[in-house]
Amino acid sequence: MRDDRGGGDDGGAAADAAAICADLIRFDTTNRGEGVARPERPAAEHVAALLDEAGAEAKIVESAPGRASVLARVPGADPGHPAFLVHGHLDVVPADPAEWTVPPFSGEVRDGCVWGRGAIDMKGSLAMTLAVVRRRLREGRRTRGDLVLAFLADEECTGEHGSRYVAREHRGFFDGCAEAISESGGFSVDAGAARVYPIATGERGTAWMRLTARGTAGHGSKPAPDNAVAEIAHAVSRLAAHEWPVRLTPGVRALLDGLADALGTAVDHDRLDEEAVRLGAAGRLFAGTIRNSANPTRLDAGYKVNVVPGTATAQVDGRYLPGTGDEFLATVDRLLGPKVARAFLNHEEAPAADPAGPTFAALADALRAEDPAARPVPYVMAGGTDAKAFHRIGIASYGFAPLRLGPGLDYLGMFHGVDERVPLDGLAFGTRVLDRFLDTR
Repeated sequence: MRDDRGGGDDGGAAADAAAICADLIRFDTTNRGEGVARPERPAAEHVAALLDEAGAEAKIVESAPGRASVLARVPGADPGHPAFLVHGHLDVVPADPAEWTVPPFSGEVRDGCVWGRGAIDMKGSLAMTLAVVRRRLREGRRTRGDLVLAFLADEECTGEHGSRYVAREHRGFFDGCAEAISESGGFSVDAGAARVYPIATGERGTAWMRLTARGTAGHGSKPAPDNAVAEIAHAVSRLAAHEWPVRLTPGVRALLDGLADALGTAVDHDRLDEEAVRLGAAGRLFAGTIRNSANPTRLDAGYKVNVVPGTATAQVDGRYLPGTGDEFLATVDRLLGPKVARAFLNHEEAPAADPAGPTFAALADALRAEDPAARPVPYVMAGGTDAKAFHRIGIASYGFAPLRLGPGLDYLGMFHGVDERVPLDGLAFGTRVLDRFLDTR
């Protein structure tokens, strides 16, 4: 039985989560993007076996050889009640072993943490989900509506081999789902006067772009007034130098109001860059979401020093806030000028979920039940997740992978960083919170 006083976990879900996390890390599912990835299939088979063992019929689907995702639907107690989706990804970004304290795919337990690539992003979260679902099935505890699970390939690129594929080709599997939870929320932030738990209610839209300038090829020693390299360099410089204006969307305003209440301090909306610095860890929650951004990330041109190439290209990671997509693209086009063409490598609208509805309240209540000092606040993610693909089919996702962290662990800094690790007691906390929340579904 679960200890409803909080803090108890005599059913073994916490230990199960730690072991599953370590095992998942040992599957090297590195995704380098642009179709270069190690197959998720071995990890998917492991996840499917864990679900089958507990009585949940898991289905493995492949979008391409080895690019596998796992789907499962656990029937609820009330067939007429809405289904609920929990989704996460199996792939990880690359890790250079020379930079790490431990081998990044070892799943080593050291200093009270499970270490390895994916511990935070997001095999630790998958492990908590699996541990809680397995325990609930063993104990015969069902959610009211169907519980839909999706463990996905390819989130670290575009999701074309994962979330986009299953949302498009297996749409019926998600029938009845209107809401979901996934990564990047529910973690603790020690902010001096309060312990804040941001719950993601949205994220910026994605506009990954390839820029192309065309000119006249020729000898490097001759005048080159129509130089494609110079044109792309000027355009990229204009983009990089542009100061994007602050745009306070409803989701960011809700975060600022929540932080002001939790921290007992006014937040000056006219000086948000300075306020982000002043508020330290809490300020990092909004520093990247008060404006749009367009960061140049690649330049490609030429093949020889004495040849002026006829074409030069660049790639730009663009992110825009909900409701600002048209303004964002118009600004980009103005900065690029008429001689540079752009094309989307990936374009996704900015999804949002309700910060004032019953699901957000249930997520917040589950956190407070396990940590009475918790101050949950809504926030908008600077980056992106598989939530965008499910947004396309009418499912709103909240970022909620609950963890209580010690003050020495930089949660946001460990995303795609070196020495990624997740505390064992954080996983234990997260399993209890997640279990409580599923009781409301």
